[in-house]
Amino acid sequence: MPQQPYYLRGNAFNVRMNSAIGWLARHGFSLLGSAEMSVRGRRSGQMQRVPVNPHTHGGVQYLVSARGHSQWVRNMRVAGGGELRVGRKVRMFTAQEIADDEQKMLVVRAYLERWGWEVNQYFRGVTARSTDAELLAACPDHPVFRITVES
Repeated sequence: MPQQPYYLRGNAFNVRMNSAIGWLARHGFSLLGSAEMSVRGRRSGQMQRVPVNPHTHGGVQYLVSARGHSQWVRNMRVAGGGELRVGRKVRMFTAQEIADDEQKMLVVRAYLERWGWEVNQYFRGVTARSTDAELLAACPDHPVFRITVES
């Protein structure tokens, strides 16, 4: 029987914090670069909102799913893009999932260097200081999307 893709569901505290961070971003307050992402639901067709930490690495923006193969990841794979919001500033973007684990590893390491204080708990012992082999082993559990903001 095939194993289910990794996904770590948020506990009640995480859900409340995400709601608060999303509310703040919606109302113009970004916490250290956070934004509220909206992506069209693959089944409902309705826009689904979730707070994210857009990450720039090598001059390119990425979205990393710290919790694994979440609903927003599944929706993004179908929708191919969405919008990032901080207050009234809304940026439409297209997204391309990074399939190459070697490339993904570099983004994930940089993401953990920047956001590890917040997301290390979702990476099951892998941190920015982990070896390349440890990071490569974690990459299939954490989808990464390269995003291109539309002008």
